[in-house]
Amino acid sequence: MPNWDSAGDTDTEANIRLPAGQEAPPHERTAVAQIHPTAVVDPAAELGAGVAIGPFCVVEAGAVIGDGCILEARSVVKSRTTLGQNNEIGEGAVIGGKAQHVQVQQPGGTLVVGSHNRIRENVTLHRGWANEATTTIGDHNLFMVGAHVGHDCRVGSHCIVVNHVLLGGHVTVEDRAYIGGGVGVHQFCRIGRLAMIGGLSKIVQDVPPFVLIDDTQVVGLNKIGLRRNGYTAKDLLQLKEAYRIIYRLGLRWKEVLAQLQEQFADGPAALFHEFLKQGKRGFTQERRISRKATLKIVDPSQDEIEGSHGRQRDAA
Repeated sequence: MPNWDSAGDTDTEANIRLPAGQEAPPHERTAVAQIHPTAVVDPAAELGAGVAIGPFCVVEAGAVIGDGCILEARSVVKSRTTLGQNNEIGEGAVIGGKAQHVQVQQPGGTLVVGSHNRIRENVTLHRGWANEATTTIGDHNLFMVGAHVGHDCRVGSHCIVVNHVLLGGHVTVEDRAYIGGGVGVHQFCRIGRLAMIGGLSKIVQDVPPFVLIDDTQVVGLNKIGLRRNGYTAKDLLQLKEAYRIIYRLGLRWKEVLAQLQEQFADGPAALFHEFLKQGKRGFTQERRISRKATLKIVDPSQDEIEGSHGRQRDAA
């Protein structure tokens, strides 16, 4: 529990609520939420046991904050937002803001965040656009400083979203994906399981599972990430075979899908067919560099000799 320096009493039981008709177990009936006296918490907000709310925080009516969540100074939890258990919200973060859209829906959709997420300073998570729409965040994710998740996004679990990543509306990020700093992801794009996207990349098409992105192109499989997550050498071999079918054989798209379905009915590579058959925006392509584009390394002294010979020919 944070130890915020304050001249006033920081403990209150007034905002600990349970669903209608449900009674708390005896050991939880005296649970205390720590609320800094400068925080503004609406009486209609629902706080779980052991919640800590820091200086100058704002919790709006209708917000639901699960057990053990910590809101650092100046963070805001908007209405129609539900947080699971043991989430850490960093300074200045705004959780559950209205969708950024030219057509405003009232009251707008909802935001549902799972448990054990770390949401660092100045992160913004927007709720769904339409009144019945929902932005969803899974469990055990890390959102670093300044990251933005737009309306109607779906982020899985165990993802890492690095500083100043921008996810447009309706983006899907599958489990254990890694999105590097400053990446911009176009609306409606999908990022597959365990994909790794290098910093400052621009994503305008779907990123298949397990691949590594540099700039705007696929540069191979995310081998290190796969090994760290327990994938065996046999699994990697299967994924390499599927990768060749997708990117190296020059097959038509229908042939790619047919071969993936036929050859990889199970195992990790089976996710390729499941992911690719649902694509609507196209898929990020592999980087292919022509051999003619390679640079020839020349010794500086040799370069000087050739230059002098050229000047002699010009003089003649």
